[in-house]
Amino acid sequence: QVRLVESGGGSVQAGGSLRLSCVASGNIVYRGCMAWFRQAPGKEREGVAYHDSDGSTAYADNVKGRFTISQDKAKNTLYLQMNSLKPEDTAMYYCAAGLGYCVVTKFAYWGQGTQVTVSS
Repeated sequence: QVRLVESGGGSVQAGGSLRLSCVASGNIVYRGCMAWFRQAPGKEREGVAYHDSDGSTAYADNVKGRFTISQDKAKNTLYLQMNSLKPEDTAMYYCAAGLGYCVVTKFAYWGQGTQVTVSS
């Protein structure tokens, strides 16, 4: 049974930093794509950062240069380092995983989310 649990969310002022963590129940999710998504009230869910099975990463244009996705396989943990946070980054952040490459995979596994609130 694959389980993803996010943590690290909270409230921060604009310009601040936050690091999100996602702990996976097993190594099975590392075979494919792991990613961070976010959803703000009244908006569609959007992909934020992707860590592919070949080690490559990709970011949404509006977080590029500010966010960094990384993985610690020994701890079964995915991270999202968020710097220079802006109020528009406010959202519920979700960790997700799929068994294929990021560009084609179905994200079959999801965490319950962690709230990030950025004040101006």
